[in-house]
Amino acid sequence: QVQLVESGGGLVQAGGSLRLSCAASGRTFSNYDMGWFRQAPGKEREFVATISRSGFTSSYADSVKGRFTISRDNAKNTIYLQMNSLKPEDTAVYYCAAHSQGVSRLNREYAYWGQGTQVTVSS
Repeated sequence: QVQLVESGGGLVQAGGSLRLSCAASGRTFSNYDMGWFRQAPGKEREFVATISRSGFTSSYADSVKGRFTISRDNAKNTIYLQMNSLKPEDTAVYYCAAHSQGVSRLNREYAYWGQGTQVTVSS
């Protein structure tokens, strides 16, 4: 089992920045590839970014590429999502997730999920 707890969400104006954190506990964190997903009201959960267990490989949704950066600190059992140039359409609950089968954009492949943190971007 891996337990994940997100933090860092909040209300920000368009053009602003936020940094989300996801702290992991339980099994060896460095054995897991990690991802960020988000879900807006009335919409399906969508992929945002993923990072390999080593941190050397990452991938982004086109909608956030160039604005968001995913990173991880295996010594702190934590991943981050730096979000810059935020837009109202980035408003959603953001979830971190873990799985052990390689980086993936598919939420069905992730075994462990956090409870989510709300990000609201005002225009």
